[in-house]
Amino acid sequence: MSGVLPDPRRHAYRVGLAAESLRGRVEAPRYVKGERRQVEVPALPLRREPRFDAILDTEALFGETLTLFDESEGWAWVQLERDGYVGYMPNEGLTSAVTTPTHRVAALRTYVYASPDIKTPPLSLLSLNALLSGAGVEGRFLALKSGGFVIAEHVRKPDEPARDFVDVALGFRGTPYLWGGRTSLGVDCSGLVQLASEAAGLSCPRDADMQANEVGRQLDWQGPDALARGDLVFWDGHVGIMTSGQDLVHASAYQMMVVEEPLAEARARIGAAKGGDLVGVRRAVGLSSAGR
Repeated sequence: MSGVLPDPRRHAYRVGLAAESLRGRVEAPRYVKGERRQVEVPALPLRREPRFDAILDTEALFGETLTLFDESEGWAWVQLERDGYVGYMPNEGLTSAVTTPTHRVAALRTYVYASPDIKTPPLSLLSLNALLSGAGVEGRFLALKSGGFVIAEHVRKPDEPARDFVDVALGFRGTPYLWGGRTSLGVDCSGLVQLASEAAGLSCPRDADMQANEVGRQLDWQGPDALARGDLVFWDGHVGIMTSGQDLVHASAYQMMVVEEPLAEARARIGAAKGGDLVGVRRAVGLSSAGR
């Protein structure tokens, strides 16, 4: 076995246990194939440790699927199918009755109603990119196999992506900053990039360092390559999306919300706080069809 262990954020291994798929790559006394589960609540936190006060690494949305490797004292140790992220989440809110999604939420957020009537009290609130299994249309509502009804205009089929991921990100303006957040009620910088990318039909890794190495292609932004709408700009531990050649949208821990502002202002402020300028720029090829 190699002396270099794979990234534990995206490879399921810990003391005493590892995913069967890692046999031969990591040493463990027990390997588990795991069982498939699906999120059946609006969102579930994925934490670094099995404690409610542990760091929130990301969130899994309604309808997302995952592999469950272990359960103990109300916590499930899982790996998300969406981006491979590994961590602990409450096992209450997971179901083994996995259904195939027929739609995704395309609005920033939408209510689930008990009946096809907007006057009835809503059952829950779903965020952008939640995955739904429809059971048919009733008037302006999509009936869900899991129960309840959503406004049909707020959903799209999986093969109907948003045209411009920058517009999706701009729709989050004013959303509170939340470390590890991945919903329209709270989002962090890399979560915003990932959500917007997924809405446009493309996969995207979860964390800023992953995005800085894997999304699109690297630009020589200090040379001949001018910044353009849709480019991703990176600081150490932070990412934003250019909305033009001069402005960006990002989930800012300084303003504690998603904001659009001039890049020059962000560079001065973030550079002073972090003690460094941009560390890279990547062109997210295929994510934005506008302004090209």
